[in-house]
Amino acid sequence: MEVLRPGALTTVQDAGRPGYAHLGVPRSGALDAAAYALANRLVGNPPDAAVLETTLDGVGLRAGSAGAVTVAVTGAPCTVRVAGRPVAWGAPVRVPAGAELEVGRAESGVRSYVAVRGGFTVPPVLGSRSTDLLSGLGPAVPPGGAVLPVGPAGPDPVGGADVLPAPGAPAELVLPLRPGPRADWFGPASLAALWRSAYRVSPASNRIGLRTEAGTPLARARAGELPSEGMVLGAVQVPPDGMPVVFLADHPVTGGYPVIGVVPPGPALDAAAQARPGVPVRFVPSC
Repeated sequence: MEVLRPGALTTVQDAGRPGYAHLGVPRSGALDAAAYALANRLVGNPPDAAVLETTLDGVGLRAGSAGAVTVAVTGAPCTVRVAGRPVAWGAPVRVPAGAELEVGRAESGVRSYVAVRGGFTVPPVLGSRSTDLLSGLGPAVPPGGAVLPVGPAGPDPVGGADVLPAPGAPAELVLPLRPGPRADWFGPASLAALWRSAYRVSPASNRIGLRTEAGTPLARARAGELPSEGMVLGAVQVPPDGMPVVFLADHPVTGGYPVIGVVPPGPALDAAAQARPGVPVRFVPSC
């Protein structure tokens, strides 16, 4: 498929490349794991097939001349057109050979996912086709005119979804937080402030991390700095300005700021991937 309009930021993503943190390689992969999985399921792809992840204003593509393709768009709801005609969002859609697929601006949320039957078969790096914006591994961000190869269809049939996840971002992003491993670097007043503060998603957020603003800065109870230590998906690091940062898929594998807690993978981190700047953020204790 040829990229006609690359949009604000469109990357190739799959399930990521876990298992290489000891080599300094982040996991990467689709930020909204549920939307990614649904897109592949709709077109009958294997669960680890590569898709396109768009940011805010979608992408424009053209099917190659070899034949029609089947696509599905999930994640942030948006208008979808084939050859200029509206088609369904969140369902398998046939795109004839040479026809244009236009994935429009997100009506809510941030990231949409475009799956094609057969998957986008760009060359894998360390077992993954994901673009890692922090390390630079994986395929480059495709510019206008780029041609993305599509693999052969697998044995699973194209099917519908019985229930679609609620689209878009919530009015408030509620993040369950398991305290530790460095919660002891913060006094009782800071921990109380973390639970009661109404933070907001910062415009500086990206695939590396969701940054917060506007809430109560968290003051450390200890002086000095930590030596760098391992980081995981969902780690909530507190930099010197005291505003929590939630690490997302392209996060660094080490860091020296204290981690006050971890948001476990699942629906909350998927929602974080769809949270626009200005959305209120609230942390709640989780065991």
